[in-house]
Amino acid sequence: MPAAYRTRLRSLHRALGIPADYGARRHLPWQREARRLVTVGRAVDDGKPVRLAPRAAAAWRRMFATAARDGVALLPLSGYRSIARQAAIIRQRLAAGETLAGILQLVAAPGCSEHHTGCALDIGSPDDPKLDVHFAKTREFRWLKQHGSDFGFYLSYPRKNAHGIAYEPWHWCWKNR
Repeated sequence: MPAAYRTRLRSLHRALGIPADYGARRHLPWQREARRLVTVGRAVDDGKPVRLAPRAAAAWRRMFATAARDGVALLPLSGYRSIARQAAIIRQRLAAGETLAGILQLVAAPGCSEHHTGCALDIGSPDDPKLDVHFAKTREFRWLKQHGSDFGFYLSYPRKNAHGIAYEPWHWCWKNR
């Protein structure tokens, strides 16, 4: 990771009030922003393109097609998110009166989010098309738990994870293994 990149992220963290040891304490490494992205669908809530890095997108398309053949409808809700967008989300929540500690249980700090890589995907179902723990009760989630790793996708934030991030059954990340 280039020193200038780390310096920029540390400066952003200071501006947001994020502790300097956040990444180390949360076991969240700095993530590089994806340079190349492809669209894999449209977000249900706002119709904006959901974009992933090319290899993650290819894996998503294979998984999506296999799930459809199994009668399971996976919905891409969110993919790539820039560091600037991650910071804006935190600023919006702070402006709405949320505490930084509370926000960082729900949102990774800018620079530490898997969404920056273009490999993370928030997934929903027709019965639960939003980022909600109720997704864990859907057949889509059960299918992902059983088959996601076959396509390189893993649940990043299970219950009681080491990162201090709340349980996110919708957040899956493609890992090139």
